[in-house]
Amino acid sequence: MWDTSESKWAQALAARRLSALPLHDLTNANPTECGLTYDPHLLDTLLNSAGMHYAADPLGSMEAREAVCAYYLDHQQAIGAHAQLHLDSRQVLLTASTSEAYSFLFRLLCDPGDEVLIAQPSYPLFDFLADLDDVRLVSYPVFYDHGWHLDAHALRERITDRTRAIVIVHPNNPTGHFTRPQDREQLETLAATHRLALIVDEVFLDYAFDAPAASFALGEHPVLTFVLSGLSKVAGLPQMKLSWIAAFGPAAMLEPALARLEVIADTFLSVSTPMQYAMSKWLAGRQSIQQQIRERVAANLACLDRALCSSSNVNRLAIEGGWYAVLRVPSLHTGEEMAVQLLNASGVALHPGSFFGMNASGLLVISLLPTAASFKAAIEALLEWMDTIG
Repeated sequence: MWDTSESKWAQALAARRLSALPLHDLTNANPTECGLTYDPHLLDTLLNSAGMHYAADPLGSMEAREAVCAYYLDHQQAIGAHAQLHLDSRQVLLTASTSEAYSFLFRLLCDPGDEVLIAQPSYPLFDFLADLDDVRLVSYPVFYDHGWHLDAHALRERITDRTRAIVIVHPNNPTGHFTRPQDREQLETLAATHRLALIVDEVFLDYAFDAPAASFALGEHPVLTFVLSGLSKVAGLPQMKLSWIAAFGPAAMLEPALARLEVIADTFLSVSTPMQYAMSKWLAGRQSIQQQIRERVAANLACLDRALCSSSNVNRLAIEGGWYAVLRVPSLHTGEEMAVQLLNASGVALHPGSFFGMNASGLLVISLLPTAASFKAAIEALLEWMDTIG
């Protein structure tokens, strides 16, 4: 039985929204609501008359799948020709969302009661997805020491005879750290030893703060590897509901897996035909919105760091990419209690780290996507309140 009751923090936020009091929202990470400028003709691509013809392909239209291949070729060029890409459209399957992609893969890889390993902290949505597909999530820790690190020994100890896959979020949400090349090697070795698949979520891949990070789509794949992404983050279009799975691995494992994935996709046929026809143009035009997001995130991160220079009791953890930052504050209360107090006292809404599985109580998660003015006002209100409890 699911507990569908609202948390104390959600109740406090709903009450604040209904009040006439000011609200500084540092939870908003919806690009369509953060003052970004989209191409005014973006929806014109939906007027393609071909969208009126229904010719269902379980994998998705060839044009859209080739656009996904082109996207990864762009990444190959961005990080250097030494990183090889072995992908063609037959290895790509379109889904209506990355959530659906996870569900497809859980059904492909697991029987009821089987286990999937996932890093902690991570995005809480995974718990619901696994529950819906009768899969048990088992967390493996990443720890913070001047940056986030994989605890490979702890991961190895959590593998059982019911384990079927390891989920990797690259970069992780909300910690913003990428899986390092040496960690990838360890993960692939563990997966090969225990006959596990890798499920790699790369929705924030394009938002590295420094040099572009290598996709798991590049290089050799000694085990079944499923790379997930979609328009929601890549093109800043969460409302268009179009994502993909790119599948890799040894042919003896990959071919039957793709055949079974096709059956699963054919059962639902969930992807909209007009969206598929529009996908290639939306992906090709992604640079404009991505540049705006990078500039917004960089500006807000710089604003945050300047403000923190004058704070004695708040600092941020190191991040490498994505749209979020994690703040460390005095551990006077549980994370949720502090978030509720902060919201009620100063109108600043942010997420307690406990919502993402962070064990330490003094960790808070903020979005770096709000407009510069609203972000600055929120940070000032946050630090002013923190000074009163310091």
